[in-house]
Amino acid sequence: MPIPSPGPAGSHLPPILRGLRIPVVASPMFIVSGPELVIAQCKAGIVGSFPALNARDEPGGPVMLEKWLQRINEELDRHNQANPDRPAAPFAVNQIVHRSNPRLERDVEICARWKVPIWITSLGARPEVNEAAHGAGGIVLHDIIDNRFAKKAIEKGADGLIAVAAGAGGHAGQQSPMALIAEIREWFDGPVLLSGAISTGRAILAARAMGADLAYIGSPFIATEEANAVVDYKQMIVESSAKDIVTSALFSGVSGNYLRPSVARAGLDPDNLPDEKTQMDFKRATSDAAKAWKDIWSAGQGIGAIRAIEAAGVLIDRLAEEYAAASRALAADLAAQGYSAER
Repeated sequence: MPIPSPGPAGSHLPPILRGLRIPVVASPMFIVSGPELVIAQCKAGIVGSFPALNARDEPGGPVMLEKWLQRINEELDRHNQANPDRPAAPFAVNQIVHRSNPRLERDVEICARWKVPIWITSLGARPEVNEAAHGAGGIVLHDIIDNRFAKKAIEKGADGLIAVAAGAGGHAGQQSPMALIAEIREWFDGPVLLSGAISTGRAILAARAMGADLAYIGSPFIATEEANAVVDYKQMIVESSAKDIVTSALFSGVSGNYLRPSVARAGLDPDNLPDEKTQMDFKRATSDAAKAWKDIWSAGQGIGAIRAIEAAGVLIDRLAEEYAAASRALAADLAAQGYSAER
């Protein structure tokens, strides 16, 4: 029997993660991910997501996180009613659970009340956050950079893991995806997502082959029409490649990957960045003091595959076509070489 081509994520996954058009979750990107992008991603058949901290309240105005959740739910409901044969994928909200996040308790309460289906937690594992998600009927995916943190996340109640490997945009790990996934799969058979330079359908297939259930993709969506990024940022993504990524902990206190041209434009030498780290403090994320993230732009090493600014749906269409073609080609090649599922 020829080796079958990988399809949608397997039946061992929670129901909410099954039946996606392609096995992809869009990663929540600080500032960049908002309702427009999430809605477009979900309508096109992948999980869309945004950081709760992106929903910034205006003085004297409404609670913006409430407004965003209402809008996303209403627009996806309308889409599903009009397209019963092509329903939207679910969405996710990212909670920064680091102790410096002053909004965590409030945002958790709001997400629980709105019954957010998928919770993505970052920078710490908090049992009380996992319990709130489960109490609202949701699942929790926790992002990690090594096997030690992966075990802690599951011990504290997370349902699945997001393995952030070398090459990912923003706060990235330093381990090879092959090494990281292999170590996790030695003991964990639950949902695993892989992040790190995944920008093509072929790369999605590679993530599946390594043992991940779904790919976790961010940087390609920066250069989409719906992304909340300035045009210069989007164009820099299109014009750059892996050689244009620099790694530093200077800007947030956590090692991350950034666009070399944006660092240079801010008046810094990308090849001689200061060694000192700033203290990680997400109080800055709720104020205009988050200047580093506005002026120093993050991206992953897979941006060489991004050739144009386009609609998110067009990007997802291409990823789906590439994934299907790569799956067929690999299955045919293996069969031609005489490999089978029983060998």
